[in-house]
Amino acid sequence: MLRRIRLTLEMIKFEHSVFALPFALTGALLAWRDDHFRREHLLWRLGWIVVCMVAARSVAMAFNRVLDAEIDAHNPRTKMRHLPAGLLTARFAWGFIAAWAFIFIFAARELNPLCFKLAPLALAIPMFYSYTKRFTSLSHLVLGFSLGIAPAAAWIAMRGSLEVRILWLTAAVTLWTAGFDIIYSCQDYAFDIQTGLFSIPQKFGIAGALWISRALHVGMLICLAMLVRSFALGPMAIAGIVAVTALLAWEHRLVRAGDLSRIDAAFFTMNGYVSIIFFLFWATDIFLK
Repeated sequence: MLRRIRLTLEMIKFEHSVFALPFALTGALLAWRDDHFRREHLLWRLGWIVVCMVAARSVAMAFNRVLDAEIDAHNPRTKMRHLPAGLLTARFAWGFIAAWAFIFIFAARELNPLCFKLAPLALAIPMFYSYTKRFTSLSHLVLGFSLGIAPAAAWIAMRGSLEVRILWLTAAVTLWTAGFDIIYSCQDYAFDIQTGLFSIPQKFGIAGALWISRALHVGMLICLAMLVRSFALGPMAIAGIVAVTALLAWEHRLVRAGDLSRIDAAFFTMNGYVSIIFFLFWATDIFLK
């Protein structure tokens, strides 16, 4: 059992929870700031937000692996993933999904009534993403929105209601995620064409897809600037945007239409830095206020 749990965590790349979690925590801190830094139950709410984030991502990733097992088995890049390679069974994966779904709904219930009511929708959106590559090239944006709802959800967890201003951060995370997912999907360009799966690279070619990715990341930076303006944030938040800009520029330098050899560095390493460094700058700005 412990071996299968370890393999399942490997399958869903559990360590990559870091991608969206810092943005969710940023949303929570902005809500806390807007609530005049009220400390009542603060650590309790932040703790349950982390549980919700980890649980939702675990459900979504495991569901994606189960749904795509047959596709993965025919893709040279993914045929050694845990389910097509026979390291795990679909039955065990479904049990893993059910367990984390229960944890997510329980954690949402502990936060507030609105979180509990929205919990099924919060799970349905990222699970729906797994189907989208079968019928639309906009699947990257659906994935982006699946992560983008995290800061808005964290705001609701902290305040019990939604504030329109936080949707700038939802938009920023959506565009950021869609942009780097397009880069990652470039390595499946030939397979997508062969099998009829939909993606931006399959529709526009690798060179065109990389330009679309750049445009989405520019859109992310614009949304962050609007967020700074909406919340009247200070110089550390602006410095955070500058740092993110530099990291994204470097990410796009790592990948060329004729050279995809450094996609892993662009996807995993650089985007991990983006989320963590963004959080450090913005959390500092919030605490300095």
